Amino acid sequence: MTGFGSAPLADGSGEVPPVVVKLGGARAVDPAGAVGDVAHLVANGRSVVVVHGGSTAVDDLLDRLGIESEYVETPSGVTGRFTDAETMEAFTMAMAGQVNTDLVTAMKNAGVDAVGLSGVDGGLLTGPRKSAVRVVEDGKKKIKRGDHSGTPKRVNDGLLDTLLADGYTPVVSPPMFGMESESEGTPVNTDADRAAAAVAGGLGAELVILTDVAGVYADPDDPDTLIESVATEAAYDALTDAAEGFMTRKVMAATEALESGAAAVTVADANVRDPILAALDEAGTRIERSAVVDENAGGDGDAVAETEVDG
Repeated sequence: MTGFGSAPLADGSGEVPPVVVKLGGARAVDPAGAVGDVAHLVANGRSVVVVHGGSTAVDDLLDRLGIESEYVETPSGVTGRFTDAETMEAFTMAMAGQVNTDLVTAMKNAGVDAVGLSGVDGGLLTGPRKSAVRVVEDGKKKIKRGDHSGTPKRVNDGLLDTLLADGYTPVVSPPMFGMESESEGTPVNTDADRAAAAVAGGLGAELVILTDVAGVYADPDDPDTLIESVATEAAYDALTDAAEGFMTRKVMAATEALESGAAAVTVADANVRDPILAALDEAGTRIERSAVVDENAGGDGDAVAETEVDG
């Protein structure tokens, strides 16, 4: 569904979609510029939902608790955190506790009526729990059990729409609600990029994924090879071929967002001046819906595709 929380265009010709901002949680990402931009957008009538990560905070807490982080690689080459029961407790404390509270506080201090939510609240982000994941160890494919992870399959966009309509800015954090049966579930780790993709798809929003580089490079070792616009299938194929490392997950999230209804996706630098406004003004790598979805085929495709591990 589209258009939730939309504001009218200045010329009255239609509506602009909400903006979903994925704010990275790595140490190299400074949230200050993004917070100021959210305040600017909201003050000018644009609805915004923020989805954040928090890998650094999780790592720091695990270190203080004396718990060693374990990362695993999937058969498709994606690396993610393996979240056993002990790690899951720390993950929840750091993400839904410290990081979310700190970001909501920063938003409030900037004049934004921010509301902190985890993916568990109101069933905001829901999907099956994966207790076993496929991994590659020493070149061999294995099944690793005891994981607490999942991929969002449903988004309670009605909850977000209600908050946006009442003038609030939702600040969303993993964990999500991982279903273990038809009637019961538990908090589980989910990748924040893919959570943001699910939210953007549900709201028909523009998705801005902020990270610590300018976007996707054709040559990851050459910052002068930034891919600025992706609007065709051929350009999209080139984009996926170029994406390496952590950028693979961001391109995957962008694909899922567009397939599930997002208007467009931009991957951009969080540390430039006015990072969200710059991204909305064509800075970074902008991926159009036409690059992923055949509008003439009808329908938006599956909401979110699942991979083996979520970080």
